[in-house]
Amino acid sequence: MVSSNLEGSRVTVAGAAGFIGTNLIEKLLESGCEVRGLIHENPPQILRPEVDYVEADLTNEDQALRALQDTDIFIMAAANSSGAAVMESRPLVHLTPNVVMNAVTLDAAYQNGVEKYCFISSNTVYPESEHPMDELAVTGNFFDKYQVVAEMKWFSEKMVDFYSTKVSRPMKTLIIRPGNLYGPFDKFAKEESKVVPALIRRAHDREDPFEVWGDGSDIKDFLYIEDFVDAMCLALGSDGKNLTLNVASGHSISLSRVIDEVLRLSEHAEAEVKFDLSKPVMIPKRLIDVTRITDLLGWRPRVGLADGLQRTINWYAAQPATRVSRQKP
Repeated sequence: MVSSNLEGSRVTVAGAAGFIGTNLIEKLLESGCEVRGLIHENPPQILRPEVDYVEADLTNEDQALRALQDTDIFIMAAANSSGAAVMESRPLVHLTPNVVMNAVTLDAAYQNGVEKYCFISSNTVYPESEHPMDELAVTGNFFDKYQVVAEMKWFSEKMVDFYSTKVSRPMKTLIIRPGNLYGPFDKFAKEESKVVPALIRRAHDREDPFEVWGDGSDIKDFLYIEDFVDAMCLALGSDGKNLTLNVASGHSISLSRVIDEVLRLSEHAEAEVKFDLSKPVMIPKRLIDVTRITDLLGWRPRVGLADGLQRTINWYAAQPATRVSRQKP
């Protein structure tokens, strides 16, 4: 599923070496886009001759201005991110770099006359709730252990909104709030992997006992990366001028079920699962409403959990150790 509306568009992707950026570039090329990929500390995970790769420090105003020249659509998929361990021990590590990058790229996009700026936000901006969160459900109350990253994303969303509503020459903007994404080209290294890649890495390594942080009752919305980039291309090709969209499966499940599926698909189901209640856990329940993107764009996820996990497991097993042990985003 790709959007023909993007054909011929000049698209610049920040974070071209990262998880979202790598997968998104492949889909943009399929959509007929001219693609520029911005990289900084890491080389691209896939070198595509059609892509104009540019090294740029997006905290530097001059470099950002040069990198965003001759661009119709800019996608801010670069971010300083990590797993639960870092979030627990050093919650401020993501604050300054991300706020600065987001502010600098917004200004550079505006000065360069970029038609549409797309910001990848987070579902952490929503409060704890027993109910599905639609795009209007942000209250300013956040899960305590995610407060720093949630406040940063929410503030960045406000900055994005300013450039489409508070200036004389409004810029089209798109804010995407993803579910818990997983799939090929994610970060699998121990210190930076999030829940699904961490489980897959450990199942591949045949850990036994198989220790899990918390009690496994966390409820999360998991979405395979291919479905996500399909939705992104549809949204990028839409006519919306100031649009915020949830992009998730709409069907949340327990972490225990994901663990069972990963172990089964990895042929490691005999492992003894031990729950460590002393370790930090994140948002206990997250339900996400995807009615808006379904109604506006007709998008629905196509890859089920078992299928997505199997694809990711197979991809990981086929990679050389040097690829999946990368430590930086």
